[in-house]
Amino acid sequence: MAGHNKFSKIKRKKAALDIKRSKIFSKIIREITVSTARGGSDPKFNPRLRLAILSAKEANLPKIRIEEAIKKASSPADTSNYKEVRYEGYAASGVAVIVETLTNNKNRTVQEVRSKFTKYGGSLGETGSVSYMFKNVGLITYPSEQKSADEMLDLSIEAGAEDCQLVEDEYEILCSYENLHTVREFLENKIGEATSAKLIWKPDSFITLDHERTGRVLKLIDALEDIDDVQNVWSNLDIPDDFNIDEI
Repeated sequence: MAGHNKFSKIKRKKAALDIKRSKIFSKIIREITVSTARGGSDPKFNPRLRLAILSAKEANLPKIRIEEAIKKASSPADTSNYKEVRYEGYAASGVAVIVETLTNNKNRTVQEVRSKFTKYGGSLGETGSVSYMFKNVGLITYPSEQKSADEMLDLSIEAGAEDCQLVEDEYEILCSYENLHTVREFLENKIGEATSAKLIWKPDSFITLDHERTGRVLKLIDALEDIDDVQNVWSNLDIPDDFNIDEI
C-alpha cells in the first residue's frame, strides 16, 4: 500500500511527543468505561473493549486501573451520555486535521476545539471537509521476533489483511475498517495477542513543511490532544527526519 512506510514513520515520531501528555491514561479509561457500558464487560464478546484494553496495555496503564474502569461502567450514569463526535479542519499551511472526541457536552467540546484551531492559525471546517483525503482503516502490530517476514505476510493475507510490512522492530498490518476485528481474531488465534489493534485515519498523501511551520502545526495538535474530550488527532503532516521535538 503506497505511503504505508511514510505513515509508520510519522506515527512513531508523533509517539515521542505523546510521552509528554499526562492525560493519555484518562482518555483510555474513558474509552474503556464507555465501550464496557455499551457492549458488556467481557472483551471476548465486546470487540471495542478488546481494542481499548490493547491500547491500555500499549500505554502501560496498570492492570488494576483497567479493572477499575470496567467496574465503573456498571454505573450507566457515568457513561450513557457520551457521544462520539468527529471534527475536521485545517491547521496552518493547509495541513488537514481530524479530531475524534468522546463527549457528554457537544457545545463545550466544539467551542474548545474551535478555540484551539483559531489560536494556532487554523480553521475548523464542516464534517467531510478533510476526511476525504484519508482512509479509515485498521492497524494491527506485532513484534518483529514473532514470525519471519514471509510467514507474517502469508498469515496476514490469509486473515484478510491488505498489507503487512516490517517497520523497524514491529510488523504493521493494515486492513479495511470492516475487517479489523476479523483479522485481529484470526491472527491472535494463530500467533497470540497483538501489541496493538486500532482504527486509524491514514492520509492518502502528506504535506512537508520547514521546521518552523512544522512546529506550529504540532503545537495545534498538542493543544487539541490536551482537551479532555479529545481521544485522537490525525493529520497529513510529514514530520521531517531531523525535526527535534524540543523545537515546538
